[in-house]
Amino acid sequence: MPNGGLSFLLGSLLLGSSLAAQEVSSKQVDRELQSLKWELEGLRKATDDVLWFQRLADLAEVDKVTYVGPPNPKRTEIYGIANNRVPMKVYQYVFVPRKLDKTKRHPLLVLPHGGTHADFTTYHVHIVREMMAQGYIVVAPEYRGSTGYGKEFYEAADYGGLEIDDVVAGRDWAVENLPFVDGNRTAIVGWSHGGLIAMMAAFDHPEKFKAIYAGVPVSDLLARLGYAGDEYKDEKVIRELFGKTPTEDVDRFRRRSPVWNVQRLKTPLLIHTSTNDQDVNSVEVEQLINALKAAGKTFDHKIYKDAPGGHSFNRIDTALAKQSRQEIYDFLSKHLK
Repeated sequence: MPNGGLSFLLGSLLLGSSLAAQEVSSKQVDRELQSLKWELEGLRKATDDVLWFQRLADLAEVDKVTYVGPPNPKRTEIYGIANNRVPMKVYQYVFVPRKLDKTKRHPLLVLPHGGTHADFTTYHVHIVREMMAQGYIVVAPEYRGSTGYGKEFYEAADYGGLEIDDVVAGRDWAVENLPFVDGNRTAIVGWSHGGLIAMMAAFDHPEKFKAIYAGVPVSDLLARLGYAGDEYKDEKVIRELFGKTPTEDVDRFRRRSPVWNVQRLKTPLLIHTSTNDQDVNSVEVEQLINALKAAGKTFDHKIYKDAPGGHSFNRIDTALAKQSRQEIYDFLSKHLK
């Protein structure tokens, strides 16, 4: 082979080797960046947990517990141990008023956070303080899909499915493990995605909840997929959250939507929404209200006209927000006595 050809061959081999090394290096960098992402999420969560203890220490005993929900069907089988033999670990905040008379039994509020990939942060601290001041015990389940607990927990998200069971299991944990909780006086309170969870949990287990509050609730997944932002138009995201697309299994989305399950309502219900909600459009909630009326259900609701704060209008610190939350507390008091 002429020297020129040999040089070309050696150069090609070296270039190929260099490119292969760069590809391996690039993949390694990607893996390390992903690992760093989950570590930072865990650090953010741990920092916010410290704030919970600091900001409520004067009024509440704050704890964080771990219990189990249904197995995670997305988990990789290990050692030949089937997934259905491994219940999933779930995390939950527990808030108990410091002045509570623990020789008696008291009402419990279950407070699932909004957002599928979100978590229960100190954004809610003023609401929990108000609940503590009224003598409620509060638990806040961090159902599967919540952020701050690593990749596997995040990817276990099951929108309107097993996450509901996680939340109900959190209620059951409190009733079974806190002797001062009255299991016959339990309500569930949620905003946005938490509102969907609140309604579906009580639809599934009316014997376990005496009242439901659903603020700006996700109500119709089929409608939401049609009008919401780009994330709901990404087939990969839809499959991660629901397992299938509506085209493949439209009934799956109906089964997970409150508007398609109103006939199962047996629990007192209060709904709030606002006409300027840029997340869960009020038309979605209005459809829920119309469906409840058509089903002959008795419930309470209020549609606010362009309330300041939009989607968050009664979770912020305005006078209107506090007034609206008082409507919630009056409703809960009426049904939990």
